[in-house]
Order: sequence, then C-alpha cells, then structure tokens
Amino acid sequence: MAKPLIFCLFLLFALSNSLFGQQNTIDVDSLMQLAISNAAKNNPQERLDHFSYTTYEKTIITDSLERETNAHSFFTEKVSKNTFNAHHGFKEEVLGFNMAGFDEPRYETLGITLQSRSFYDEDFVIFNYRYAGPLSSRGLKNYNYQFIGDTTLLDRKSLAIAFQPKRPQTIPGLVGILYLDTQTLAIQKVHIGIDDELVARIEQYYKYLPEEEVYLPLSSKLYIEKGETSKRLSLFRGKVSVGTIENNPVKEAIEGRYLLSTSYNANFDLSEKQKLEHPNLAIEVMEDADKKPEAFWKRYREQALTQRDLNSFDYLNNIVETQNIERRLAVINNFGIGYYTVDFFDFDLTYPVKYNNYEGLRLGLGGVTNADFSKNFRLEGYAAYGFKDQVLKYGIGGGILLNESHGAWLSFTYNDDLQEVGSFNYLTDRRVYSLFEPRLVNITQFFDYKTYRLNQEYQITPKILSEFQFAKTNVLQTDSYRFVLGDESYSEYDITEATFGVRWSPSSTFMRSEKGTVEIYDGYPKVTAQVSKGISGLFNGDFDFTRVGAKFYYQVERLNKSTTEFLVEGKMAFGDVPLTHLFHAYPNAPTKETIMQRFSVAGVNSFETMYFGEFFSDRIASLQIKHHLRPFNLGEKFKPEMVFITRYAIGDISDIDRHQEVSFNKLDKGFMESGFEINKILFGFGTSLTYRYGAYHLPSFADNIAFKFTFNLQL
Repeated sequence: MAKPLIFCLFLLFALSNSLFGQQNTIDVDSLMQLAISNAAKNNPQERLDHFSYTTYEKTIITDSLERETNAHSFFTEKVSKNTFNAHHGFKEEVLGFNMAGFDEPRYETLGITLQSRSFYDEDFVIFNYRYAGPLSSRGLKNYNYQFIGDTTLLDRKSLAIAFQPKRPQTIPGLVGILYLDTQTLAIQKVHIGIDDELVARIEQYYKYLPEEEVYLPLSSKLYIEKGETSKRLSLFRGKVSVGTIENNPVKEAIEGRYLLSTSYNANFDLSEKQKLEHPNLAIEVMEDADKKPEAFWKRYREQALTQRDLNSFDYLNNIVETQNIERRLAVINNFGIGYYTVDFFDFDLTYPVKYNNYEGLRLGLGGVTNADFSKNFRLEGYAAYGFKDQVLKYGIGGGILLNESHGAWLSFTYNDDLQEVGSFNYLTDRRVYSLFEPRLVNITQFFDYKTYRLNQEYQITPKILSEFQFAKTNVLQTDSYRFVLGDESYSEYDITEATFGVRWSPSSTFMRSEKGTVEIYDGYPKVTAQVSKGISGLFNGDFDFTRVGAKFYYQVERLNKSTTEFLVEGKMAFGDVPLTHLFHAYPNAPTKETIMQRFSVAGVNSFETMYFGEFFSDRIASLQIKHHLRPFNLGEKFKPEMVFITRYAIGDISDIDRHQEVSFNKLDKGFMESGFEINKILFGFGTSLTYRYGAYHLPSFADNIAFKFTFNLQL
C-alpha cells in the first residue's frame, strides 16, 4: 500500500501547495542528515527550558464523515493546559472534559495517546501504535527521502521532503511529507498517511515565534479508519485477549468506523519558568472539569459545534441509558484487574477454580467491597476448599482510608491457608490477574499458616509505592520437617515479622482524577525492594532473623515488534531461618521419572528443569533473559510467537544440618538452562522445550529436558 499512498500524497500536496524547484539538484540525504543534526536545537523540548499553551481537542467516532444530520457514535471534547519544563517534561492539566452520553466521565480515555505531541520524537505514536520517527537519529537508516519542491508557509520559505519506510514489513514507518524551514530546517508542517493495521491520515502545523526563533505545535488533525485487520478501535480498554483472539464487549458504544480528532493550541507562554504542581503526574484532571458551562467551551472552541455534534448528546444519552453502557464498562474495567462487580461487591476472579498437587481441585469464592459500599471503608474475605486434602481455607479483613491523594489504607486481615515453602512475596508487586496460574499446578511443598496482619499502604509519589506490614504467624508443617536450633527442634513455630517494601517505576506515567491515581503508561525499568525482620520474644515469636530481597525488571521493545526482557533478582537471609522462610529459584519440574510424566504447564519466570525441593538457599541470585521474536504472520487469526529463554541461578546456605527430615542441595555451583517457547499456536496455547546444562547437568539426558505447554492470557 505504500507506493500508491505516497503517489497520492505527492500529487495532492504538489497541487495544493504549488510546489516547484529542481528536484534533482539537492542531495536530500545530506539535507536530512543536517535536519536530523539540527533537531536538538529546533525541538522546543530540547531548546527551551519551559513553555506552556492551552489546547482544545475534539474527538469523534462516526459512521460517515459526510452526513451532518445524524449523530456520532462517540463525541468528546476537552480543554487542557500543557506545561513543559526541562526537568520534569510535559504535564497536562485537564481544565474541561465533556463526553456525550455519560453521567460519569470515562477518564480512561484521557490516557490514550492518539498521536505524539511532536514529530521530533524518536518514535511517533498513533493510537498506541509506535512508528519510527523520520527526524529521529535512526531516520536515514529507516527512511527513503525525496525532495519534491519548495514553497512558502507563514511567510517563510519551506522545503518539501517526501519520506517512506525502507523496510515497511520489518520496521513500521510512516509515509508523508515534511515541510522544513529553509533557514533552520525546523518543522513547519507535516502530512502523514498510513495503510497498515490502522489506516490513518495526520496533519500537524507549527507556529513560528520570531522573538524566540522557534516553532511550537499549533494544530493537528488525526483521521483513523480501521483498515484490513480484525482489531477494533477501543477507547475504553474493554478488550480481553486470549492468544490471538480479541473481543470488545462494548462494541455498541463505539461501533463507528471512523475516528477524527482535531486540536488547536493557543495562549503560548515562554515568558517565565513554569512551575509544575504535582510534577510526577503526566495528566491531572482539575476539580469540576466535567461540569463546565457552555460559556467555557465557547471561549476555547476554534469552531462552533456542528449540528451533528449537538445531536450526539441526546442520541448517546439514550444509547448509554437503554443499553446500560456505564454499568457494563464498570464491569469490564474491573474484570481487567481480576474482579467481577455486583452492586457494592467486587468478586475476586482468582478464587473460584485452582488446582495443585497437594489440594487437588480447589474451589473458592471471595472479594472486596467497592466504593458503592463506602469510599472510606472496605471489607474483604474469601473461603476455599481443597478436595484432595479436604480442608477449608479462609480469610477475612477490612480497611480504612487514611489519605485519598496518597492511596493510604490501613487494613487488618486474618488468614488460615497454605503457602509454598521457600516462596518470597513482595508486598508492593502489582496485582497480576490470570484465570490460570501455570506454576501452581505443579507445586507440592506447602506449609499451613494462621496469620494476623496489620498493613499500611502508602503511595509516596505516583512512581513510588510503599507498604508496611506487621504479622504474627503460626506455622504448621504439611510434610515431615524439623528445624534445629541449639538443643531444641521445631516442627511447629510462631513467627513475628515486620516487613517494609517499596516499588519504583521511574519511567511509568500516571493520571490523577477524582477516581484516584492510575498508571496510563507502563514504563521500564521497575525496581522492587523489601526487608523483613523476624523478632523473637515479641508475641511469642520463636526466631530472630532478617530477610532482604530486591529485583530489577527491564523490557526493551523494538519497532520491529521484537522484545527482550531482563529480570535480575537477589535475596539474602540472616539469623535463624527455618526452611519455610528460605528461598528457592521458582522450580517447576515435577519429580517424576519420564519426560511425558513431567509434561505440564510452563510458568512465567520459573526454572522449568529444576525439580521441586531440589535446592534451597539463604543467599540466592538469578538472571533471566527472554527474547521475543516478532510474531509470525501466518494468517489473520494465526500469529504464533517464538521466545528464546536463558536462565541462571546461584546460591548457598549456611548450617544446612539445621534442617532435619528433609533432603535438598546447595546451589553454589550455578544452575543454567536454556530453551524456547512457541506461544499462541491455538487459543493462547503453545509449547516449550528447555534443556538443563552446566554444573548441575544430570547423567541421564532425558532428566535434563522439560517439555511443556504454555498458556498466555492478557486482560
């Protein structure tokens, strides 16, 4: 589609702008190299320490761009103040927000990147799709350029440069025309066309400020058509993806084919340094932004609303009310984080069905009250029954909101349940919801615990989450085990433990509204750290120890749709630490004789060839690297993904003789395994093969191999 599209663009813009000049007299590659070199001083975000402007933006989804009498399928408008400073970057303050049909504004739409603010960005984003920037440092590597003439824009001479990607099947790129100032090679105007999974057209215009000798973005227009793909435009994140199958349960609300977004910038201010309130927020919705009078909107609108715009309010009000759209969206959003909402109660979808080798089939029910019950208080609880061990497990608790802006909750819970031996849970880890927990199926080593917990959650900044926990736990063994300490040995013991955890997401961006603070861009790295102290003598605690853990997760996403993940983790324990509170490397190989007997489900970050109970450590470090190749495009519904995986773990343990009636090895020689996964072959299912080698390579070849199936579910 690239060649017909670029031809049409050339023809269109040559006619509309009366382009002229000698096309073959300019070394366009040298010109673009100079333009790329000058990008830093032409880019206002690089050149200026501070600036601000207001933006009016209108977005519609409609069946046709021609008719004026009917209504749109979706209509929203907003007014924002955009402030930039060199230290914190951009912040958007939403002054007004108007969405047809909804009593409660759908704030999640504000976090969608319809298009990047500037064409100077390394990657240009359109509706959350990433494309190589034609003025990026990789521009000459990724694009072919052609000089097509010169013209005059805003009383300044301009060079028109056409561009198209060199390898569109490998590196997604844009097709269009750049208009560059002849004196500075700064961007004056951009026209873009895309025929890919999205069919899109973009126009961006820039305003020249002569005193500062800089161009700032003036206006933009974005037009999107679905294109030749099964993917739908979803503004409400109402999407469930199982493998390659996507479903949008709110289709009725946004079933229109075309999306059109226009924005106009005004009130440019470069006079003084802009002070940012709450600089860690990328978007902040001001109080009463959704309740602005008509006079407010008339002040900022560049053009009056059309009759079709006005018709949209009554039309969408009727649809939202009759089809109960708001209720359905609330249910869908909660489902995406693992809850199903019924009135004032959110049922936790991780409880109903589980399976492991100790409990067998485990059925349960649980959840937590929501804001319809109380914004300041919550009650939670669950009950589950294992049909193999025939024991009822349960938990109950509640919490009180201390500070809404910092998400500060004080909660108390009691649990009588099972926990895996050697597991280490970070308090601040984000809730990861999965209908199917792969590794849980294979676990055999558990201990029974009865725990009273007091927790204090606190969001220090949107990027830094913290949690403090004080817990009193009674531990009982489900298998034979005794911990020897001096002249005493323990199979049952009490642990009193104080824990503090913190999670830092420096590259993520956040939005705050009256609904709270939410992450709108999941950035990397992510750093998590935790320290816990076992206190002997306090509330009959039997042991004194310290446990420390930290992990670093980083993900590199490339424009060719390949991805590399890095996970580095280290944990240490000092003092009198029983086996239940030591560490393992997340083994996932059942202790059975043949490969097919060990055939099971691969975990997410587990060692597939390491046997359960094979190693325990009081000091351990691990490294995992996963490289995802770009999906194989074998059909509209068949796009399998290949992942190459390498894992390494090393650890050690002091006083191994303290642990009686159980046998395990040290991990001091370094454990290595490598393999691959082929995911999303059918309905999210795939397969994996992993091989164990190095110091812990086993004599039998078959014992070093793990052959399993994989399952990928994303919400």
